[in-house]
Amino acid sequence: MPRATKCRKIWNFPDHYSFIPEDADMDELETIVLSLDEYETIRLLDHEGLNQEACAVRMGVARTTVTAMYESARKKMISAIVEGKRLRIAGGNIEIDSERNGLKVSMKKKGDKMMRVAVTYDKGNVFGHFGRTEEFKVYDIEDGKVVDSKILGTNGEGCGALAGILNIAKVDTLICGGIGGGAQRALEEAGIKLYAGVSGSTDAAVDALIAGTLEASSEANCDHHGHEHAEGESCGHGGCHH
Repeated sequence: MPRATKCRKIWNFPDHYSFIPEDADMDELETIVLSLDEYETIRLLDHEGLNQEACAVRMGVARTTVTAMYESARKKMISAIVEGKRLRIAGGNIEIDSERNGLKVSMKKKGDKMMRVAVTYDKGNVFGHFGRTEEFKVYDIEDGKVVDSKILGTNGEGCGALAGILNIAKVDTLICGGIGGGAQRALEEAGIKLYAGVSGSTDAAVDALIAGTLEASSEANCDHHGHEHAEGESCGHGGCHH
């Protein structure tokens, strides 16, 4: 039986997931997929300027693993640039490094039969812009009833940081108002189901979710910048996942 791959630690989920040549023919465009752990090696080595030994410590893997991921990532990026292909970030055997990046979340232990739901929160109502939310109201639901709730503050800007907070809090579902394409991808990578385009009371929204009458939507684009976000654009200001 093959040995399970060790989780690779990443700083956070990216804000941007798709890079497309300006003059691309979308009907014939090929896609190259860069995994989240490969992306992290590029970010640490080429953006932060770490050496491979320090990168390996950050990611919790061997130096040889970093070398292999880095070489793979560079080949993919060069191929996308030279051959005019779409570069998409997705997948990977990763976990958020909550201790290093400061995304520490104080939550009760989540039971096996419990569903944890977060709602963008502002004075009792669903806040309209995911990327700008300063608080989530988090509900623990068991046997069709809310058994606990608390307000969870955010301490990071951008969709990736917010998705990271929800991932660390072990949130299963997010209810929000407007949300951009980059944020939707971040939530998808975090394994969080999305109910977008919701307004009104947060408590009422959760009651509707429990009753099965809250409709899921991924078409509620954030418009606080005056335009809709295309896939891969950022909607913001400024356990192992496979």
